[in-house]
Amino acid sequence: MSTSKKEVVDSNSIPKPFPVMPFSAAVKCNGMVYLSGNIGMEPATNTLVEGDVGERTRMIMKTITNVLSDSGSAIENIVKCNVYLKDMKDFAAMNEAYLEFFPDPKGLPARTCVQVAGLPLGTDVEIECVAHL
Repeated sequence: MSTSKKEVVDSNSIPKPFPVMPFSAAVKCNGMVYLSGNIGMEPATNTLVEGDVGERTRMIMKTITNVLSDSGSAIENIVKCNVYLKDMKDFAAMNEAYLEFFPDPKGLPARTCVQVAGLPLGTDVEIECVAHL
């Protein structure tokens, strides 16, 4: 049996919309970093980014970039992303913004994208990921 040590990553890069956050920004374990789901919120104001799903996706990807940096990793190290959309009609706009953060199409992480019935605070997109350190 492995005795892996789990390390919680504390990050000021994520918004704190609730008095008690029942999750960690990220957790490091066995050379990997697991990020919690992120929605398109401004960390300074704890409000959803105005505009469309593309604007919120860009904010999410900036937050992911910052949390990965706080974890000792980088966006290039992402191996898997899960994208949750409230409506698949937003798929193209989300993809356009998402691809801005991965300039090399050969280096894209594995990804799943699904439509869900609802997301926190009524937003239209949430993204979580796993990266190596």
